[in-house]
Amino acid sequence: MGKTGTTKWGRIKHRKGQIILVPEAELTHKRPGPAQRYTSSGAKRRKIARSPKAVVKA
Repeated sequence: MGKTGTTKWGRIKHRKGQIILVPEAELTHKRPGPAQRYTSSGAKRRKIARSPKAVVKA
C-alpha cells in the first residue's frame, strides 16, 4: 500500500471545458465507458487513447 498523498495528479480538460484532476498514470489513456468496453472480437478493452489536446499544460 502507498503512503497517503503519494498520488501525482495531472489536469485534463473535460468535454464542456471544465478541468478535472486524474492520476498522472491516466493522462495518456482513459477507461472506456460501457459501450466501448469490448472489442469486435469480444476481448475486454482496458484502455482507450485520450486526445493529446485534453491534457492541460501546467
